[in-house]
Amino acid sequence: MKSIGILLLTAGLIAAAELQPFSWDWARAHESAIDLSRFLDAPAGKDGYVRVQDEHFVKPDGSRLRLWGVNIASTSCFPPKDQAPRIADDLARLGFNIARFHHLDADWGQCLFISKTNHTRAFDTNNLDRLDFFIAELKKRGIYTSLTMNVHRKFKEDDGVRDWTILGIGKGATFFNPRLIELQHEFTRNLLTHRNPYTGLDYRQEPALITIEMVNENSLLEAWCQWRLVGRDDKAGDTWSPIPVSYANELTEQFNAWLATNRAPEQIAAIRAEAKVMTGALIPRLAPNEFTNATVLRFHTEAEFLMNVESNYFAGMKRLIRDELGSKSLLFGSGDHNDGFAGYAHVRNMLQFDVIDGHGYWQHPEIGKVTKIKNDPMVNDPLDSTFTQFARTPVAGRPFTISEVNHPFPHKFAAEGYVTLTAYALFHDWDGIVWFDWERGRMGDPKQGLPRNGWFDVSQDPVKLAQLTAAGLMWHRHDVAKAKETRIRTYTPEETGEAMRLVQWKHRPFFKPGFELTTPLEHATRWRMDETHPAPAEVRPAQYPNPYAGKPPAQLASDTSELRWLHADEKRGVITVTTPRSQSLIGFVRGSGESVSHLTADVTNDFCVITLTALEGQPIASSHKLLLVATTGAAQNTGQQFAEDGKTLSEWGRGPVLIEPVTGTVTLRGLTDAKSVRALALTAEGRPLSVALRGVRSKNGWTLKLGEPSTTWWVLEVER
Repeated sequence: MKSIGILLLTAGLIAAAELQPFSWDWARAHESAIDLSRFLDAPAGKDGYVRVQDEHFVKPDGSRLRLWGVNIASTSCFPPKDQAPRIADDLARLGFNIARFHHLDADWGQCLFISKTNHTRAFDTNNLDRLDFFIAELKKRGIYTSLTMNVHRKFKEDDGVRDWTILGIGKGATFFNPRLIELQHEFTRNLLTHRNPYTGLDYRQEPALITIEMVNENSLLEAWCQWRLVGRDDKAGDTWSPIPVSYANELTEQFNAWLATNRAPEQIAAIRAEAKVMTGALIPRLAPNEFTNATVLRFHTEAEFLMNVESNYFAGMKRLIRDELGSKSLLFGSGDHNDGFAGYAHVRNMLQFDVIDGHGYWQHPEIGKVTKIKNDPMVNDPLDSTFTQFARTPVAGRPFTISEVNHPFPHKFAAEGYVTLTAYALFHDWDGIVWFDWERGRMGDPKQGLPRNGWFDVSQDPVKLAQLTAAGLMWHRHDVAKAKETRIRTYTPEETGEAMRLVQWKHRPFFKPGFELTTPLEHATRWRMDETHPAPAEVRPAQYPNPYAGKPPAQLASDTSELRWLHADEKRGVITVTTPRSQSLIGFVRGSGESVSHLTADVTNDFCVITLTALEGQPIASSHKLLLVATTGAAQNTGQQFAEDGKTLSEWGRGPVLIEPVTGTVTLRGLTDAKSVRALALTAEGRPLSVALRGVRSKNGWTLKLGEPSTTWWVLEVER
């Protein structure tokens, strides 16, 4: 292969790197030596509906079900029928047992709505047919489906929606405007009563439809705290814009009507006096810059009103799906997606559903004409890692899933996220991870040349797919032991409200003064509502210490001793995973002196992720086949370049995708009865190459030299 020499700037060190083309060949994906479809139970839902029991998902026979999947978004939801079976095979081969269909209603690609009309009230029959066929193919292979009723629907003139030209997707307004609620109910009714001709079932009757989500990343309470309920016509229309003025006024009118029936006259008079408005005038709602100085009465009154509006919306959707339509699929309202917002009041509203869910990305890029990303390694920030951010959401007694997560492109350290989150999610005994997102895969347009990486794509990224394969083995076999201890936090109703006016940057993500941020790295943690104890006297945010002051600890170890997070205090973070069947070294491995019981590495790359996992069910020490995945931080596009700041993408690049091979040696230890070790290098899609490496035996174990051929993974054959 032709190599491309560049210079990489990593943690202040400049190291030469040879980038090699390493693109996925979907036409030969079926030849992969790695097939995780054995973990799927086909067809999905064959014995009936999945239910919740003892905090987790169980199948009708009572056996535990953990979800491992990927989002399918926008145009990718509607593959041509000749491609749908092969895409379903691809997903099954990678061990995915759930596909979350996302942006079905978005207008930037193919969607469910008829294009070139002035309304969003009718389905495109061709796209609906493609979706039906794809879902049926997934079901055949044991892959469940999740559907969201409102993601990115842009309302139009003939929808009968006020100020439709500036409303956009109406986040926030979708909770309280009667017409928007009516349209959401109509969409839900039409989709769930639609009969899939390829399964013979309405979606409301479909046990393979495992979860239904009401609305994506939407909370009236979050909108309040993030300045999106103030009312702006000049800034309205985008995803995270303020609602138009007419909708803000409507909400204020609803607030005043609610006050009249939910507060005593003397309380209303006190709020009116504080707001400095005359009798007969509408009492204005609070803007975020007024939170700190607002009295307990005024702040918590408005918080209660907004909670009530949000709760009523969710209750109405639940009645529609459960009572009117009769669906038995598991329900959840929306993912807790913003670790800078104290989401407990919002999650409290989710308790009327079956599942609690979260979303999160490590350093989500700025997206637009310019792409910019922070490019800080997560291994150096354990107390604010993606995993720690997720750990604030799970509720005692409910399953917890993550239905969106990624280390997005063009992050230089992207590989660190996959095994790390998988290991800690197993440690916390969570119930599902659904990665965002699959994107085009084999649907790539040949006219655009060789595939290249995009913001969230995993299907074109050989680094992410190799790490996800190793992580999938860990997940399905439950290789990481769950925590010995679960620490339960409690919040009173008053605390869930008061948390929303804590200083966000000081108290994220737990918004629990005094709670040690190291806890989720050492023990499992969940939270519950405490309705029995009154909240303590109001304490102003300034009296709380900043939990992020100072360096992270030099070592954080799980109470099972299987997971360790090391050297973050020196900005040379290393995470180790040590279990009988799976072991990993993640981060600044070179020169760290860190190893695990079956694996040591002497590599030239400053940053890498190396995972050794058994391909069979037995431990590494006795396995005949092992998978070794070794990658540097990220795959790159040909010609991709950052600006001088190392954060702004000055050149996006083109295909083919390039990798920086890990070079140096790894030594396999503890294979005491092994007679020989042979390593078969794999292509990007997992086909064995003719080149085989022979392990060299020494007193330390079996040593393999990496770097030639250029690859991200090997199948190791151990003769015993």
